[in-house]
Amino acid sequence: MNTQAHRRTVTALFDKRADALKAVDELVRAGIPRTAVRVTPEQDLTASGSTITAYDVHRDEKGFWATLADFFMPEDDRYTYAEAMNRGSILVTVTVDGTRADRAEDILEQHGTVNLAEREESWRKAGWSGYTAAGAITGAGAIAASATRNVKAGEQVLPEVEERLRVGKRQVNSGRVKVRSYVIETPVTEQVNLHSETVHVERRPANRPVAAGDEAFRERTIEATATSEEAVIAKEARVTGEVVVKKDAADRTKTVTDTVRSTRVEVEDNRTAGSKLASP
Repeated sequence: MNTQAHRRTVTALFDKRADALKAVDELVRAGIPRTAVRVTPEQDLTASGSTITAYDVHRDEKGFWATLADFFMPEDDRYTYAEAMNRGSILVTVTVDGTRADRAEDILEQHGTVNLAEREESWRKAGWSGYTAAGAITGAGAIAASATRNVKAGEQVLPEVEERLRVGKRQVNSGRVKVRSYVIETPVTEQVNLHSETVHVERRPANRPVAAGDEAFRERTIEATATSEEAVIAKEARVTGEVVVKKDAADRTKTVTDTVRSTRVEVEDNRTAGSKLASP
């Protein structure tokens, strides 16, 4: 069974390294291996005194752009994360199986993650142009720049460039279901019949002769007990229903279609009667 297909990558940005490290410790305590958690940059770079306020891939002094290449994220996201780290943010990346991804997200959120969309909007208001106008050196541009750097005196270089399609995947939050239980109190009215017995003592006058069997002068005692019923309330808790929360996991194969470009260099040598030499 290929368990790699079920693994997901969760990323979060922090303004403070201390908060990021606290989140990492909490992830480890939750049972996530430390080897599955990556902190970028690994060392505190604030002591270097860098005052760069806008990310420039041409001068990626700390190598953030190259560092993020292993995460298979879209280049615009990669550029934005590199910009955030260039401004001092700390990136925490957690690679776990799908059953632990939500738990990892909750732990990261509890330790003060940065809202990247809001942060990016504030950068744009301050003049940051974003990925589209950044002129990042990738693909043909990177090869051309490399070729230019290798030019020797008296040479001119025309590079042959070929784009290669690299398909990755990233986690997209499709929403969250939260189920909670709470207690409500409802007044209930019931009727019950109660029985009571009352003892009455009355004295009434009489005037008759004592009969022979009356035993008039024998001491006697009569006792009567008054009784009454009172309501007794007892409550019994019974389960009347259940709400079951579960997740179904499914894999699907998606065909990704795009175009890649390449350049070919054709050499026309007039010295050999118009023969042409084309690159393969």
